[in-house]
Amino acid sequence: MSGEHPAARNGGDLVVETLQALGASTVFGIPGQHALGLFDAMGRGHLHFVSSRIENNSAFAADGYSRATGQPGVLFLSTGPGALTSLAGLQEAYATGVPMVVVASQIPTAGLGARRRGMLHQLDDQALAASQVTKSQRTIQHASAIPSALREAWAEAITAPQGPVWVEVPQDILLEPVTIPPVRDVTAEAESVRARAELVEEAARLLATARRPLVIAGGGVRRGQAKAALLELAEALDAPVICSPGGKGAFPWEHPLSLQSWIEDVHMSELIEDADVLLAVGTSLGEVTSNYFTLAPRGRLIQIDAEARVLESNHPALGIHADAGEALPALRAAVVELLEHAPEHDDAARDWHGRSPREVVATALATVRDRLAGQGLEHELAFMAAIRAAVPDGMQTFWDMTISAYWGWSCWDARSGQFHSAQGAGGIGWAYGAAIGGSVGLGERVLAVSGDGSSMYSISELATARQHDAPVTWLIVDDGGYGILREYMESAFGQATATELSRPDFVALAGSFGVPARRVAAEDVEQALRDALAAEGPNVVVVDTKLRMFAPTHLDRPVTL
Repeated sequence: MSGEHPAARNGGDLVVETLQALGASTVFGIPGQHALGLFDAMGRGHLHFVSSRIENNSAFAADGYSRATGQPGVLFLSTGPGALTSLAGLQEAYATGVPMVVVASQIPTAGLGARRRGMLHQLDDQALAASQVTKSQRTIQHASAIPSALREAWAEAITAPQGPVWVEVPQDILLEPVTIPPVRDVTAEAESVRARAELVEEAARLLATARRPLVIAGGGVRRGQAKAALLELAEALDAPVICSPGGKGAFPWEHPLSLQSWIEDVHMSELIEDADVLLAVGTSLGEVTSNYFTLAPRGRLIQIDAEARVLESNHPALGIHADAGEALPALRAAVVELLEHAPEHDDAARDWHGRSPREVVATALATVRDRLAGQGLEHELAFMAAIRAAVPDGMQTFWDMTISAYWGWSCWDARSGQFHSAQGAGGIGWAYGAAIGGSVGLGERVLAVSGDGSSMYSISELATARQHDAPVTWLIVDDGGYGILREYMESAFGQATATELSRPDFVALAGSFGVPARRVAAEDVEQALRDALAAEGPNVVVVDTKLRMFAPTHLDRPVTL
């Protein structure tokens, strides 16, 4: 009969049914004893489960899935050690503003609270442990609360500032039989985070009357899907735009107003400081974007961010608490209206000390190229160019905290794809797990780039990639150790300590997982990548080479903290 309900449903079914109703299709995680009711329910549902080998990599995978698809990543965790192991992965998602819904099991309700009953996996306060790396935490007290809690968590995760949200369900509630109808009528929408009208008007006035406006575009522009509005605003103002590493791709790389993302170069810092009105949108102006806190804007700063705590955290500003996706279209419209009704503030008013904005941009980029040319970095520039040449324009790429990624922050043109890196929290080992999640979500090939040191954090996920036939090409740049730390220590102390690593035969190791792999010299990386990216399923390319970083430009500048 159509009105009959399945006979064997439990609290776990309510979790699965609610997530399905909210639009989830894929879940990442690892089973655990207290979560068995949840995993049993998945057998009756339609969620595709991707089982990682270590929980922090499950979190990275859910993170990568969300970045690649624009949908919340969903993570299932077991109690205690499993939940705690995920926290490093969740820190990256939290720091970068990646929407995720985390469902963690808990010990039975009889063990919750201050009493210490000696239950397996028992923590004094599991949600408290998660509180540093998630937007909020909820503990379910009865099964009927599950649909509403997950709906609220989903809405909170996708509301700017986006991020992971924690929901934990005790073992007995997951196993508890339920008689309420299957969940199907659940929806969740993001709350609007709009800019106040008077702030938009003031920002528009400042920008429209500026002689030397300039824009720093951060990751919030990408997350807010505000690229079109940013382009129209920049062109209306004839304002140069520079992207932070997280904002890479928010503005067309080859546009004549694009300063690209050479944000760590002193020449760019000096140009930014010379702006009489600086618009920073979707960025905290944090460590990297401020060229290690040496940036000292001399003009008026307008800062737009969905995270209120970011506003004026590093510099006094006209702070506008708003999602870039809401604020930039409103600001663009206000600026255009002012310019149309005030001819004296048209493009001819832009004057960078006798030069046009486009001349200033061309000169700045040429100066950066000249600076690099004097450092003997031909090998590094050729290596990055070879990777860029091999990767299709629309392919998404995932980068570990390694020298290749640090180069990528500055020199990588994302084209019509997306550049993802772990610069939020800055932990290593993120790229491969995230790439697996991205490839599963997209259903298409992606590239992960790691060093030999960072790759060992996720080497077990070769089994995950093989099990799920994930189309991920993994480029491992093998320089014999923690290359960037080696360089930092040699620069600071004259020698490196504890940076050199014994590592496996990556080709043989990948082969033992059933993943094709090859080792090539640096000059052969382009063709090796072309071959790998055209293949089926997971594969690995290992390159033997040592890369150097370009010389830092912040060391002789005063820190503004």
